[in-house]
Amino acid sequence: MLVDHFIADGWRVIGPRAANGAIVYEPLRSGADLPKGLIDDQQPGSYRLTDGNPNRWFDYVVGPQNWKKWLFPAKQKLWSAEKTTDGFTVTAHEESYPKTVLFGVRPCDLSAIEILDSVFDNGDFTDTAYRERRQKTFIVTVQCARAASTCFCTSMRTGPRAKRGFDLALTELGESRDNAFLVESGSPDGDNVLTALDCPAPEKQHHDAAEKATQNAINDQSCHMPDDIRHLLRDNPEHPQWDDVADRCLSCANCTLACPTCFCSDVEDINDLSGDHTERWRSWDSCFSGAFSYIHGGSVRRSTKSRYRQWMTHKLSSWHDQFGTSGCVGCGRCIAWCPVGIDITAEAAVFAKDEE
Repeated sequence: MLVDHFIADGWRVIGPRAANGAIVYEPLRSGADLPKGLIDDQQPGSYRLTDGNPNRWFDYVVGPQNWKKWLFPAKQKLWSAEKTTDGFTVTAHEESYPKTVLFGVRPCDLSAIEILDSVFDNGDFTDTAYRERRQKTFIVTVQCARAASTCFCTSMRTGPRAKRGFDLALTELGESRDNAFLVESGSPDGDNVLTALDCPAPEKQHHDAAEKATQNAINDQSCHMPDDIRHLLRDNPEHPQWDDVADRCLSCANCTLACPTCFCSDVEDINDLSGDHTERWRSWDSCFSGAFSYIHGGSVRRSTKSRYRQWMTHKLSSWHDQFGTSGCVGCGRCIAWCPVGIDITAEAAVFAKDEE
């Protein structure tokens, strides 16, 4: 199997497996760790794994975790400094990152990785540690054949089928024990793997089955984002819907932690009691935190209303001005993992309806 091929070749393989009632992305020991036969039932504020077709490998969609934790760690040491007789000696922290396969990346999450690239490795401002991780990463995408009720990648144009950005892409075609996969290469590294595996060339029937699987995932989607949401949010900063959603929002930051593109962080300097040693650490933060916008005199965004408006407007509107794309990929995690079931597409629909 493909997972076992990578492991035998010395790669660290990070992939989906079932743990604590959810799909998580952790190191795999073999292909047997994959959560074969499971599907996920996702609703606003609800997530459950249930049994599905025991012959299907990839009928689940996405869980609470996302791939950014392997490329942009939740907590990262930046440097340390030691006191000397004439000041401090600063040493940049060098982190070992082995050659790694991200196995089972969904098309929406692949688009999220491309967005993170534009943030951390855009040429003008480069996070060198992030760039090194990306250069040592091989991506195996799994094309979606079903969608959860919280998915809306179609309206964000990020799925359910990836066309670029991967090294290999798998489409699961059948329902039986001997079901086949269409394997597509998207890079020279992917070509080398296919050559090593000596895979037979696909036939027209395989491509037709892959297209049918993609159409099934499109047909499954019931959530949609309004087309003009970028301008609707920009032009309505005082819309009454902001007060309505603020009454329900707990400002808990679950949505930003589950989101595959949120990149807000905080930097903290830690000193020992002697004053001879200090370290600088970067850790994930959230614009839903009251302290996130703190400057002299207090926080800029003190209310839940202002923080939710900042998050949603940045994600869907002003992100275009910064990076040329939306900051949302339609994965639906923020819907499923919101404790009170706030649906970002339903909130956006209110703006669109009032505009009409």
